[in-house]
Amino acid sequence: MINNQKRKLFQNKYRIDTCRLKGWDYSSNGAYYITICVQNRQLIFGEIKDKKMILNHRGDIVKKCWFDLPNHYPNLILDAFVVMPNHIHGIMIIDNTVFENNGIVQTGLKPVSKHGIFEFVRALKTFSSRRINEIDKTKGKKQWQLRFYDRVIRNDAEMKRIQNYINDNPANWDNDKFK
Repeated sequence: MINNQKRKLFQNKYRIDTCRLKGWDYSSNGAYYITICVQNRQLIFGEIKDKKMILNHRGDIVKKCWFDLPNHYPNLILDAFVVMPNHIHGIMIIDNTVFENNGIVQTGLKPVSKHGIFEFVRALKTFSSRRINEIDKTKGKKQWQLRFYDRVIRNDAEMKRIQNYINDNPANWDNDKFK
């Protein structure tokens, strides 16, 4: 049990401490491992059969929304990804070199902003929730937990380990900590 007397209040609610890497700019170049859980961890995206994820219409929507993100954010590159019955795992890579001048004549127009992980996750949650609710006729229903898990991937070995974890996740569903 958390001792609320030691926690700080924000707008009359106990503040949840962040697990984000202190001092890190989450819109800077780098690779990020993301996990987003469904509200109340309900099993709404499909099921695991024979160690493979079988997506239902909600899972298909989330998958399509994930792969559509780079069409809206030119500095986003997607890597390994999996939809599980009640969460998703994915790797997002930010490459802000698309915003560098590269010899282009200056127009005086304001450059496109460098979007970061929080914007990408917000967009994924918003786009997928809106579409799921439209099809399920559940307007306004919250599909995702408010927060999400992230990890800044620091080297190639860690990237490979996380890619393997994501790819093997359906086969390891029986041991999944998000189950």
